[in-house]
Amino acid sequence: MEQPPVKRLNRELKYQGTILKIYEDTVEANGHEAHWDFIHHNGAAAVVPVTKEGKLLMVRQYRNALDRYTLEIPAGALDFPEEPKLDCAHRELEEETGFKTDKEKMEYLISVNTTVAFCDEAIDIFVARELEPSRQHLDDDECIDVEEWTVADLEKLIFEGKITDGKTIAAIMAYARKYHVE
Repeated sequence: MEQPPVKRLNRELKYQGTILKIYEDTVEANGHEAHWDFIHHNGAAAVVPVTKEGKLLMVRQYRNALDRYTLEIPAGALDFPEEPKLDCAHRELEEETGFKTDKEKMEYLISVNTTVAFCDEAIDIFVARELEPSRQHLDDDECIDVEEWTVADLEKLIFEGKITDGKTIAAIMAYARKYHVE
């Protein structure tokens, strides 16, 4: 079935923050004019760090939007819009976990659009192996604890509703399926 066209008539910047630009779009949809919110995000990258024992390194950090601590895979925003996502994932691995590996040892896993209804954020997720101890490089306002987890225990937390971060759920499930990890 063919979808009726949607035509953007106007896009007006309403707010510009550190990592987001918020717009009001005026569109014509189904013959009617409507106003839609649109959030632009320059993009991000994330990484599934795998220890030599096969456990995943996870980060526990406070998330202001949820007013609670969350358990997630390491991730971060691109430093600039054209930054290669592999470079970002490589940087975030060491910054957040205190472990590093060679970029050549990182493998693309999946891409995720986080909130397709109103935001264009896209996150590429990589798998990192052959991790070497280094040190965390946290921002002044970051407090991140690093924890080792089995895939099975992380899946249990997902199905119990204790891990709710979309990129983390997608990454763990894709990793488990691709590498047949239980």
